[in-house]
Amino acid sequence: MKISLACDHGGYTLKTQLKQYLSEQGHEICDFGTYDAESCDYPDFARPAAEAVANGECDYGIVICTTGIGVSMVANKVKNIRCALCLNADMAHMTRAHNNANMIALGQKYVDFETAKSIVEEFLRTPFEGGKHERRVKKIEH
Repeated sequence: MKISLACDHGGYTLKTQLKQYLSEQGHEICDFGTYDAESCDYPDFARPAAEAVANGECDYGIVICTTGIGVSMVANKVKNIRCALCLNADMAHMTRAHNNANMIALGQKYVDFETAKSIVEEFLRTPFEGGKHERRVKKIEH
């Protein structure tokens, strides 16, 4: 699977850990930065990561900042992106199953590495249920 990954300085440590973990799991990673912990602006990294998912370059995306809120707002500004802020694996499951989310946002301040791994694993393995949820997702798109 090809995964878009981005963060700002507030998510740099978690992004670095997830990048290594996902690579070890056999996923191809498109890293849109940032590449160090120096203060920076999250839209500069979250938007290109979301665009890569929207245009089909990547299958899914993960964006990270201190809270996950800012990067999720930026990602959701990109047409055809449905990015959900997830704090646990159940939220990741529900957003894939019911919302057909193609990106998740994580907050390094609130999610440790082990929790982040469980969130990402659940997100990547959960299929979209379709059915009544398809109708709702279409309403989101319009």
